[in-house]
Amino acid sequence: MKEKEERKAVFLPAELYSKIEERVKATGFGSVEEYITFVLEEVLKGEGEEEQAFSKEDEEEVKKRLKALGYLD
Repeated sequence: MKEKEERKAVFLPAELYSKIEERVKATGFGSVEEYITFVLEEVLKGEGEEEQAFSKEDEEEVKKRLKALGYLD
């Protein structure tokens, strides 16, 4: 994470924050903020990937290969 990035405040329920604090103690993260930033980046990284599984050209190439192997008629 870049140190000079602009930051915004996010409020969490105290109970959730406490649970995250406990988890941070068992990891290599230096703070709750660092842990939450990592988790959210990981969640958002995968967003939209399902929609881009194959292009139309890729799909046609796979079908062509499956036909050549005798899997499709």
